[in-house]
Amino acid sequence: MNTKKILPLTFLILTMVFMLSSFILIENPIKGYDIGDEVTDVNLKNVDGTMVSFSDYDTALGFIVIFTCNTCPYAVASEDRLNDLNAEFKSKGYPVIAINPNNPKVQPDDTFELMQEKAKEKKFTFPYLYDDSNSVYAQFGATKTPHVYLIQKEKGKNIVKYIGAIDDNVRNASAVKDRFLANAINELLAGKEVSIKKTKAIGCSVKV
Repeated sequence: MNTKKILPLTFLILTMVFMLSSFILIENPIKGYDIGDEVTDVNLKNVDGTMVSFSDYDTALGFIVIFTCNTCPYAVASEDRLNDLNAEFKSKGYPVIAINPNNPKVQPDDTFELMQEKAKEKKFTFPYLYDDSNSVYAQFGATKTPHVYLIQKEKGKNIVKYIGAIDDNVRNASAVKDRFLANAINELLAGKEVSIKKTKAIGCSVKV
């Protein structure tokens, strides 16, 4: 076959393969939890060395699960908000459970030891768990830090009620106008359906 004909044909084939692979990736993303899905229990190491599971919280009505980390500026800007959320809602049945999904081989400042330092420095009042298998974040479908999943207990099952951002200003807590997560919890406490079930999580990509 003529070389002049082979090159354009090869280019066309490679282009088609690339487009097909891109289509497959777009059409078949890793699927995490959606609203109404049942959440599988976790068993992860806390910064105090203990193992923590949802089943440990016998009296909880649900959980505020937040994927976060030591390093992302958006996560750092949310740290005080996590303590505030735990202070506001733990006694009402919705404790904060923070999970660090980042792989320290990719992000060296997210080691378990530095998580312990962070928790001590910020006086975290909630568990700060280490997803050392890098599997729990994928199970949930978390893509950002921070990324929120509000869970409610229903007849012995943990059901997702809200997914997204803590509020409408991840960069500046003093400029927040709409507290998406807090509003959702208060609606559940009032026996109502969550009105805004999803918002866009804004933050750094999970480092795995």
